[in-house]
Parts: sequence; structure tokens; C-alpha cells
Amino acid sequence: MKQLNVRLDDAVHEALEQRAEAAGMSLPDYARKVLAEEADERRERFLTAAAHFAQAWGPAFEAEFGPYPRSAREATADAA
Repeated sequence: MKQLNVRLDDAVHEALEQRAEAAGMSLPDYARKVLAEEADERRERFLTAAAHFAQAWGPAFEAEFGPYPRSAREATADAA
């Protein structure tokens, strides 16, 4: 197994710690998961295909089923 040392500024480190905690993981485990996902070519191909599918067929889905439900954050931002 290889080791990677990365320097992060304080804000990025804090954000990653918060995400790791929210995921119920240690920071090293969370970072390992994120980096492994980023290196997974199948994931990248899936996300690219999903984006293409959404762009090509999104209008048809919206016409049939209505717009995607808005999040509470979007509704709050629009109200302000």
C-alpha cells in the first residue's frame, strides 16, 4: 500500500473534517474514500453518461412529471 502526504489550508481541512464526521468516518478514511472514487474511471464514465442523459432527456421528464423538487435551501434563498 502506498502513502500520500498532502498539505491543506485550514479551511479545506476543516471542511473535510466536517464531511468526514457527517459520514461517520475518520478524516483519513474519508479522504481515502474520496480519492479512490475520484480515481475510479467507471465512476467518471457513469457521471459523464448521467449528465448527458439528463441534458438530453431532462426536458421530457420535466414535461411529464413536473420540475425537480426544490430543496429547502433554494426556497429560502428565493424568499430572501
